[in-house]
Amino acid sequence: MATTQIETVQTGADKAKLAAAVLLLLGSLVAFYMLARQGTWVQWGVLLVGMAAAVAVFAVSESGKRLYGFGRDAWREVRKVVWPTRKEAIQMTAYVFAFAVIMALFLWVTDKTLEWFFYDLLLGWKK
Repeated sequence: MATTQIETVQTGADKAKLAAAVLLLLGSLVAFYMLARQGTWVQWGVLLVGMAAAVAVFAVSESGKRLYGFGRDAWREVRKVVWPTRKEAIQMTAYVFAFAVIMALFLWVTDKTLEWFFYDLLLGWKK
């Protein structure tokens, strides 16, 4: 039986960093709407600076460090993937389309056969 490790321990400082990041994000959104009369450049500047500050605070928290590590590991795994060549991708796409067309034809023929059997032969309802 496999065991999984669940880490739920967070320090008070880490919780404070996450709360500060959320407050910075909410504050930048509120400021964006409150500064509507100041002009578009001021609105967007305040929003972008507030969001950048929220991201910076989140990045120094434990959760932010784990998220960054996860992204780094995921990118490392993506580089290990052997991607198909253009020819292979086109061939596989053609196979999928051909299968879809064949299945559509099969289902149409089956539907029409059952329709003919039940309505014309069995019940005698001619269209």
